[in-house]
Order: sequence, then C-alpha cells, then structure tokens
Amino acid sequence: MLTFPNAKINIGLNITEKRSDGFHNIESVFYPVDWCDALEIIPNQETDATNAIFQSSGLAIPGNESSNLCLKAWNLLQDRIGVPPMIHLHKVIPMGAGLGGGSADGAFTLKMLNEVYELKLSNDELKDFARKLGSDCAFFIENRPVFCFNKGDEFEDFPLNLKGKYVILVNPDIHISTAEAYAGVSPKKAVIALKTALSQPISTWKEIIKNDFEEKLLLKYPTIAEVKESLYQAGAIYASMTGSGSTIYGIFEQESECRTIDLKSKFPNFAMWQGFFKI
Repeated sequence: MLTFPNAKINIGLNITEKRSDGFHNIESVFYPVDWCDALEIIPNQETDATNAIFQSSGLAIPGNESSNLCLKAWNLLQDRIGVPPMIHLHKVIPMGAGLGGGSADGAFTLKMLNEVYELKLSNDELKDFARKLGSDCAFFIENRPVFCFNKGDEFEDFPLNLKGKYVILVNPDIHISTAEAYAGVSPKKAVIALKTALSQPISTWKEIIKNDFEEKLLLKYPTIAEVKESLYQAGAIYASMTGSGSTIYGIFEQESECRTIDLKSKFPNFAMWQGFFKI
C-alpha cells in the first residue's frame, strides 16, 4: 500500500506560557498542504521475521534509524500485528523546516498499519498513539484545519477555509532545532486572540497575526527575513514562517497574481513548493 504523508503550515503561532513540565503552551492553526513524502508498507512474507525492515530514499534522514517515527509507530502497534512489515519512505519534505514532515510520516504509518492489518482502531485511538510519537503527530490522523492549544497536541475544529487560494513555500535549507527556537522566546499572551484575528480578512493578517519564533530567528538568520519580504514583493497577501522555521510561506489570492519566476531566480538553490489549498 502506498500513501503520501503531507506537510502542514502554522497560521499564527503564539507561545503563551511555559509549563511546569518544561514544555510550552501554544496556540496556532494547523493547515494541511500538499508538499508530500511517499510511504509504502508491504506485509512481510517471511513469517519468522522479528524486526520491521525500513528503507528510505530521497533526502537523507539524519540520526539513528531507530529514532525514525515510522519505526516508532510500528513499535507502538507491533503487539497487535505480529509479523513485522517492510516499510519504505521516500523523503521529499525538508526536515527541521517547521512543516511537520516527520510527524506526518509517523502518523501516516499508524494509519496505514491500521488499514493494511485491519486493526479497526478508531481515529481517537490512533490519535492517542500518535501523541506518543510527538506533539503535532495527532493532527495528521484526520488531517484537516484545526486550532491547536496546550502543547500543540490538543485540537478543535476551526472554520478557516482557504480552499482555492494559492500558496508558495520556500525552504532556505537552514535547520533550526526546537531547542534553538525556544531559547529566544519569552512567553506572553497575544494582544489579539488568534481566533479573533483569523476571523478578519486575510488582507489584515500581516499586522495582527504573528509567529512568536520570528522575532529572534529572523534577526539571527537574515536569509529567512529576505525570503519573507520577497514573498510579499511577489504579491503575497500574507507571509509567515511556519512552526519553528525555517520555511516561509506566502498566501496569494490566485496563481495569476504571484510572480514565481522572480522567486525561482532569486533563490535557485532553495527547496520550493507551490500549489492550491484543497480544503
């Protein structure tokens, strides 16, 4: 079985307080985009196999293979399955980019194992497993726009509809760890509540919707700030860094209003994706 784990963007990201457990409470809207990896899972015919066979292609995945979220997802369900599968991941979504690519891979692995092996787990059960993989993994189980809060692992449906609008994502190949991103942040309540701000026309978002990570990171990495400004120059009605960076996205009313050729010539070596919001 083959599926395509997709990325997400954060529309607004307010870091509201530091928790007693060392994590931070945030509020944001997660919105899916179609920049995708490819994930294949095949039942293993070797009935005496004891470990899942994992292979990857595409972008090189840093770190120890055992820390990959696809294998961690398998480990969560292995007692229900028995014979381990063969898993192949073709990596396309940049890593350390604020796009949730690794989280999507783990969540989609859970969903595929549930389907391939007919485990009959509900979405709520899959979300509980996904939360064990990481804070934003549960989002990808239902994979629709949500308002997220607490550690970023609690969700509620949010009536934001960007369907038909055009989006460009630019990744400048700068890896920002979560620890680095949070090191420069002072938690605070937003001046305008995110839900209130998102109810306003997109043309006003530039002034009222912020990503709290940007204040320090755009100063530290001027290239990210340059990408953001270039998206506005290309005609974006709203541009922002997603997650803890370093990817910047720009939202356009329609494809004909964006001057993508300028971006491609200005940033020829950066990873870039563009397309329409589908939901």
